[in-house]
Amino acid sequence: MVIIGIGAIAELIAISLREIPQAKLVAGSCRTEAKGKKFAEQFSCAWYAQTEAMLDNEKPDVAIVATPSGTHLESVLQCAARKIHVVCEKPLDVTPARVRQMIDATTRAGVLLGAIFPQRFNPVNVAVREAAAAGRFGNLSVVHASVPWWRDDGYYGPNRWQGKAALDGGGALMNQAIHTVDIMQWLAAATMPNLPADENPVAEVFAVTAKRGHDEKLIEVEDTASVILKFRNGAVGQLLAATSMYPGVPRRLQISGRDGFAEIFEDQLTTFQFRHENESDAVTRERFGKATSHGGGASSPMAMSHENHRRNLSHFFAALAENREPALNGVEAAKALIIIDACYESARTNSPVRIGAT
Repeated sequence: MVIIGIGAIAELIAISLREIPQAKLVAGSCRTEAKGKKFAEQFSCAWYAQTEAMLDNEKPDVAIVATPSGTHLESVLQCAARKIHVVCEKPLDVTPARVRQMIDATTRAGVLLGAIFPQRFNPVNVAVREAAAAGRFGNLSVVHASVPWWRDDGYYGPNRWQGKAALDGGGALMNQAIHTVDIMQWLAAATMPNLPADENPVAEVFAVTAKRGHDEKLIEVEDTASVILKFRNGAVGQLLAATSMYPGVPRRLQISGRDGFAEIFEDQLTTFQFRHENESDAVTRERFGKATSHGGGASSPMAMSHENHRRNLSHFFAALAENREPALNGVEAAKALIIIDACYESARTNSPVRIGAT
């Protein structure tokens, strides 16, 4: 296994790989020698300045792409050409068209394309999704989320790719809140058992975006956004996404309907109540009812545990071992990006935008 792109998230990935028995990290690639050598020493692997040389020399079974978002397609195409399975950090890339190319290339090559959306593997989110899939919320009414985060000016510095339209694809929505967008659509989809696999559970969005917390000369993208979503089953959604809200507080997500209500405050389940209680509900409330110790990225992008990354990657390796598609494949991972792309079109045109299939 190799990692393409040795940035901050690559360390989290490498730490996760140490705890997965079937994974062995043999190399990582980046253009900066000092960073590459430090990473290689820390994780007892090789460093390459050129990704293609690494792929040709190491001949890995799997590559994990952790480069800036707008460069993911090129890395995936390099892997597909060499019949190497790929796991790609979020978002898969910065436009639906580029993601479509990734999906088509890996399909033609007969290799798996997986994605990294760690919050799907957070046990508290899994517990709420199981309740949604069991129909316990009844007729779904609302999915509401707030990501009231902060990033200081240094995060968007002149030598960083964050905040640059070509490489980041967007701002608070695309980079930070995409995890929450994915969880919102994933939870809603669980209440629609007949929804085709390639169909987005969100039917329409209306969005407003702005630059409010940072100098417009510093960022090319939004640091503040508000979105209304209409789901295919008639439920409505609301999303606040920001990196402009000092000092930044944990995200909050609510899902509710005629028969139940759940609220997650970062990793804490603050409400889990249903019209018809199950014996296991008290156990679930006890298990997830305590606040976690980390901030979850509210003010710092690396203030997170590696555990959900480990679960995410383990899921992919299990699919590979069993010769099956991972549940979080290219088509599934594209859904959040497609929603956000529609939000940006809505903000540009000041009008609702409908969403089609992946």
